[in-house]
Amino acid sequence: MAKEIIWSKRALKDRFQILEYWINRNQSSSFSKKLDLIFLQKIKLLSLYPHIGKKTNFDSIRIKVVNNYLIFYEISETHIYILSIKDGRQNPMEFKNI
Repeated sequence: MAKEIIWSKRALKDRFQILEYWINRNQSSSFSKKLDLIFLQKIKLLSLYPHIGKKTNFDSIRIKVVNNYLIFYEISETHIYILSIKDGRQNPMEFKNI
């Protein structure tokens, strides 16, 4: 059975900032819409198969790679908590505040 997805405030903010960046950079929302759809499809897949993401150094946190982005999430018995979305090309030291 699929687990319910719960977005943290940080993850929602990250998602919004990523999509806004691409809207401003491209002067169009078409790429942002496609990227958002990909994010949502991959997260829906996580709800069905929560262990497909890579393990991290933290027992409870996993990462799903989506294009150049890393979706950090945590699995509970009934939920998937989306913690953050980061650009994988960033300095990994930026990720310690997840």
